[in-house]
Amino acid sequence: MPEISSPSAAARLPLLIYVLAAGVFLMGTTEFIVAGILPEIAVSIGVPVADTGLMITVFAIGMIVGTPLMAIATLKMQRRLALSVSLVVFAIGHAVVALSDAFPLILGMRFVTALATGAFWAVAAVVAAQTVGPRQSSRALGIVLGGGMLANVVGVPLGAFAGQAIGWRGPFWALAVLALIAVVPILKQVPLESDHASTPSVRREIAGLADVRIWLVLGSAAIVCGSSLAAYSFISPLLTVNTGMVASAVPLVLLAYGLGALIGSNLGGRLGTHRPYGVLFTAAAATFLVLVGLALFSHSPITTVALIFLLGLFGMSTNPILIGKAVGYADQAPTLASALATSSFNVGTAVGSWIAGFAFESALGATGPVAVGAVIAALYFLPLSILVVKDRRTEQEVGTVARLRTEPASVDG
Repeated sequence: MPEISSPSAAARLPLLIYVLAAGVFLMGTTEFIVAGILPEIAVSIGVPVADTGLMITVFAIGMIVGTPLMAIATLKMQRRLALSVSLVVFAIGHAVVALSDAFPLILGMRFVTALATGAFWAVAAVVAAQTVGPRQSSRALGIVLGGGMLANVVGVPLGAFAGQAIGWRGPFWALAVLALIAVVPILKQVPLESDHASTPSVRREIAGLADVRIWLVLGSAAIVCGSSLAAYSFISPLLTVNTGMVASAVPLVLLAYGLGALIGSNLGGRLGTHRPYGVLFTAAAATFLVLVGLALFSHSPITTVALIFLLGLFGMSTNPILIGKAVGYADQAPTLASALATSSFNVGTAVGSWIAGFAFESALGATGPVAVGAVIAALYFLPLSILVVKDRRTEQEVGTVARLRTEPASVDG
């Protein structure tokens, strides 16, 4: 059983944090692996490419519904049991997809595996934070959530390579096997909670979401993913149709996006510690400009690859800041706030990819999803601006209360 670190523990994080990050890596890989092998899946099962994109949309919807619901459903369950069961369900869902040619069944299993993913992410975030204590929690959460960013760098491109080399079913079998293997370290590393530990309260978690700033953060999170992933969900046809690349080059471009996302997530987390709003507004403006650039210059291979790298860099740099703010504002509801932040990212993914599918079938063709992403990105400034005003007002109110408490009480003569 691993030792639970105190808040003043040394900088080294326990092995458990990296085990959880490995689980999130698997989950992040499965969410977007479809983007790299979309045409192969469509041809294999006889479904149009635009409809095949529903595999991404349905997964995102499962994450939207599943993450908060699973956070509540597993609130009183032993967390290592919840994590293990999530991995087993995840594995079964992928095995069924790998065996099936029926598109409705494939979509159903994508939804089920998304529920399992939501449960794993919600519980993993809480386990990570409680394992290291409050002073190290943001760093630990950054590493755990960084597993999802690493999935874009390694998992998704590798899956795309494998899907093109051995067939699209191969990556789904690999994910199923790896998920079952991951159950073993989870059972070994996640400690059993003691019987006398405080019982989590669903009512307290829900009541902790009263701060309007939490909902502004959640809205921002949805817009962030909606803008970037409207374009990313249909990146394969953009590259093969507009840019004129061969299909075998698509995984390399996905690698560029993933590398940008990994760098952006790390930089955003570090810089956002001192200047959160500077990073948020800079990333918002840059994401909008990158998407406009992609819509205008996607016929140039070099420019397109560079812009896709920048899309990952700026589009994903805000995620750790937004999650940190959501959990910080909801100090009495950390589990549900973390779950809702993840859910909000997937609201953006679902809505963005769904609208992008219509745009793809319009006269805009492969440029349509990028144009949709640019329009969504422009909306990002609204909740961010309101959040700045709310934050400053709250800081002034807290400062006033603090001054009143420190002033000596007047004595009537």
